[in-house]
Amino acid sequence: MQQANQNVPGLVVAGLSGGSGKTVISLGLAAAWRENDLKVAPFKKGPDYIDAGWLSLAAGRACYNLDTYLCTSSRVQESYLSHSENCDIAVIEGNRGLFDGIDLEGRTSTAELAKLLHLPLVLVLDCTKSTRTMAALVLGCMHFDPNLNIVGVILNRVAGKRHHNKVRDNIQHFCNVPVFGAIPKLNSTDFPERHMGLVPTEEHLLSRDSVAAAARIVRDSIDLEGLYRACAEATAKMPVLLLPVPKSSLEYDSLPGTGQGQGSVTPPGIGKPRIGIIRDSAFQFYYPDNLEALEACGAELCYISPLRETRIPQVDAIYMGGGFPETHAPQLAGNREFAENLRQLAAGGLPIYAECGGFIFLGHSLELDGVTYPMAGVLPVKFGLSKRPVGHGYTRARVVKENPYFKVGEIICGHEFRYSTVVEIDQARGSMAFSMERGKGIVNGQDGFFFSRVFATYTHIIATGTPSWAEAILRQARIYQASRTL
Repeated sequence: MQQANQNVPGLVVAGLSGGSGKTVISLGLAAAWRENDLKVAPFKKGPDYIDAGWLSLAAGRACYNLDTYLCTSSRVQESYLSHSENCDIAVIEGNRGLFDGIDLEGRTSTAELAKLLHLPLVLVLDCTKSTRTMAALVLGCMHFDPNLNIVGVILNRVAGKRHHNKVRDNIQHFCNVPVFGAIPKLNSTDFPERHMGLVPTEEHLLSRDSVAAAARIVRDSIDLEGLYRACAEATAKMPVLLLPVPKSSLEYDSLPGTGQGQGSVTPPGIGKPRIGIIRDSAFQFYYPDNLEALEACGAELCYISPLRETRIPQVDAIYMGGGFPETHAPQLAGNREFAENLRQLAAGGLPIYAECGGFIFLGHSLELDGVTYPMAGVLPVKFGLSKRPVGHGYTRARVVKENPYFKVGEIICGHEFRYSTVVEIDQARGSMAFSMERGKGIVNGQDGFFFSRVFATYTHIIATGTPSWAEAILRQARIYQASRTL
């Protein structure tokens, strides 16, 4: 074991439930501390793209997700330490309720993460129509797990000064923890909500104004200096993280039989494989870990938008992330030149890996409110849209069929969140690589629909938890690149 130098003050922002106001307060803290010339390292607990995007905007640097279901505990610790290095404060936004996890032990909960990273936490309390009961809830959290270091609370949705004083006095008297501030009820137009909470920053024209508003509210309502001091003092008293001497979080194992792993060089005379990333306001769901993993394995990334471009530049593979193609269906359907170009490249063997929203775009069509919009037509799948989530939560998939990207027998831990429905799929024109042991998948407990080098799935993965993924894409890209040079 080696000792990691953990001097960076850190704070986990937790709540008693989803919707308690953690995101807006986390954004405000990150933005306000940044305005005070502090280097803020933002993190999001759990699988989430939208909150992470807002946190990245607020802190002015990439936000990384920390999840002990998708990754091993040591990978999570490595990610936290490496991405908070040389910063003044780390802000980790929790998810759901403090103790909510996947089992009775609270695995994957925000509380588990705080203890894993040896960090203090602040509780955000939704005080709507409640006063003294808030103290009972805080006291319950403190006794439920005495190993947690709850350094204080922030009151949210407070009706006024009298309400604030009542809640504060009860908490300080019965719980003996400080109340660092009280946030009034906010106007919902500041932070529009959709399926997963906040609207993606790419779709919110006033996103910077919203972050500035959150920073202003936090500055006016929270004792920033007192909270920072409490974080620094608490972090300094915590045990220092101990990590295995190991590989860094961006070192990836070789795929069996490839002879190529992290640090592998491109064959002489051939340039770096070029990976096209489909990214715009319709497709924004990418973990920075995934893009960095592709680069670490030797890729050059270029960004492509089917909303703005009619042709695909010369690339050796394409990675299509998720998003909300349904909000851009008319524009996507209208760009037939791009769709035709993509179909031709796929037919010619171009490797394409697509997740969720990218899967929809590869499909035959998407029906919305009785209107059918043609998609790219690469895959024989017709989609619709439900008013409720069709698949939601963690997934566990076993690879059961040989395919270009995953080894048979491999276990893939990921997550899914979709409102889209598979209306029709021609399975005779492809194969399913995954058997779902947890989660819904595409159809009949299967996921990972593929043919040739095109692979589409509802299961999102994070590269630090599925280290074979990035190297597999690079391997396919190199094969395609070599075929073009013959």
